[in-house]
Amino acid sequence: MRRLFVYFWIIILVGCCGKPGQIDRGAYLADSAVSSNSQDERIRFLVMHYTAADDQESLRLLTQGQVSAHYLVHSSPEINRGKPVARQLVAEEKRAWHAGESHWQGRNNINDTSVGIEIVNLGFREEAGGKTWYPFNEDQIELVALLARDIIHRYGISPANVVAHSDIAPLRKNDPGPCFPWRQLALRGIGAWPDRESVERYLAGRAHGEPAPVAKIQQALARYGYSIPENGLADDKTRRAISAFQMHFRPEDISGTPDAQTEAIAMALVEKYRS
Repeated sequence: MRRLFVYFWIIILVGCCGKPGQIDRGAYLADSAVSSNSQDERIRFLVMHYTAADDQESLRLLTQGQVSAHYLVHSSPEINRGKPVARQLVAEEKRAWHAGESHWQGRNNINDTSVGIEIVNLGFREEAGGKTWYPFNEDQIELVALLARDIIHRYGISPANVVAHSDIAPLRKNDPGPCFPWRQLALRGIGAWPDRESVERYLAGRAHGEPAPVAKIQQALARYGYSIPENGLADDKTRRAISAFQMHFRPEDISGTPDAQTEAIAMALVEKYRS
């Protein structure tokens, strides 16, 4: 009797919904039974930001202002059932307005192909000696790591495409700044990091601060993904792109100076991720 009941409902459902794989969209049916091999994920990049505001103002700006992000990590994430909570403000399949005018690895308008994570952090304060940057706390970074690993796994995002806002918009942005623990995250499989042996090989015995050919650094950064002039000149655009690179991979000195250590790190990253 129970088997007859199940068969009855199968007949009803097939009659109402059509063949398996067909979706009723009101005026027509869409048949998804056959899928094309020629496709990949829309989301190719994961972009990290800081909000430059406190928790309350960050939430207001990202929900009521002219910017948005897929996720917001608060300064002290809520714990629910023993798990930290990330606020999802925009569905991943939707386009959030977090990157603005941007470029990475030959692509523009990174909003179209990315997920954005905003982390509550005041950024920096200006002092007589320059900028003083605010640190992130361990609870934030732990939640960012959990969230990022999940997104990277689901979309197959490559390490070199886990980037800072400053990487994709070096003329406009500083976030998430030199206090963001890129190396710590890379050790957990999140984002790129150069191999020490490769950096030493490219240094070839030079002092870290020794001047290096600007054209070689420009070429390496452009190949890695940055939008940077390739004119052999240490002009303002070049120095800003180098500074963004240093914030990510050499945060102890972000002066934008084209030195030997910067060149060696860039060459090691190209060898590891862009060969």
